[in-house]
Amino acid sequence: MLDLDQRYTHHGQSVAWGSIGDGDPIILVHGFPWSAQAWRRIAPWLAKTHKVFYFDMLGTGQSEKSADQDVNEAVQSDLLAALVKHWGLEHARPQVVGHDFGGLAALRGHFVNGIAYGKLHLIDAVAVLPSGSPFYAHVRRHEAAFAGLPDYAHEALFRAYIQNAAHYPLREEAIRLYFAPWSGEEGKAAFYRQIGQADIANIEEAQQRYGKTDFDIHLIWGAQDTFIPVSQGKELHGLVDARSFTVLPDAAHICHEDAPEAVLGALLRNI
Repeated sequence: MLDLDQRYTHHGQSVAWGSIGDGDPIILVHGFPWSAQAWRRIAPWLAKTHKVFYFDMLGTGQSEKSADQDVNEAVQSDLLAALVKHWGLEHARPQVVGHDFGGLAALRGHFVNGIAYGKLHLIDAVAVLPSGSPFYAHVRRHEAAFAGLPDYAHEALFRAYIQNAAHYPLREEAIRLYFAPWSGEEGKAAFYRQIGQADIANIEEAQQRYGKTDFDIHLIWGAQDTFIPVSQGKELHGLVDARSFTVLPDAAHICHEDAPEAVLGALLRNI
């Protein structure tokens, strides 16, 4: 387990974060419905040579959740930019690793917010249109109804959702770790709030700005990803003129769980 023992207040809302190691900075940005714990088997190895920063996005993990909270993608990239300044890294050109919506936050962080990176590593990133599933569209239309599901039905839906993101059966330890922040009335409402506020306009805004950067971009993709297929990764590769594109044959969308060693190996080749 990663220790998120620090707090940062962003526009009056509490964000949980932590760091380990020493050296040049690397920032890890998780996706949805995961948390910073998605990096628990990767961060300690990166920390052998780097100072590794990680955090829970607003409305996720150990960070604040509230009924009137704005948690859309633009808010999360603004949070990333604010944390970079809070950590004193705005001139350090940190490397950033982003997965899923964390990949979008990282892309927006540079192309919209103007953060200067040393390198950018994107793992099965939400990055190009079309985006979103029929499930997402249905939740957006009926968010209140989903937030009112009985606890057993919510947990069953959550388990099915994250298992669809994996190539291999997820371990019970991992399921419980990821489910805990989304349990109870507050967590349940926060889960559907994240889906309900997803806005493709935030992807479109970033995509219109993609182009060649003055830092290397490396892509890592699960070959079995049915959420964001490899074809979208290849499209992104061309749009940002990525330096490398690594496909992991035995991994789906949450490749941190399917093949953490392969993810780590792909990162270590390029950091």
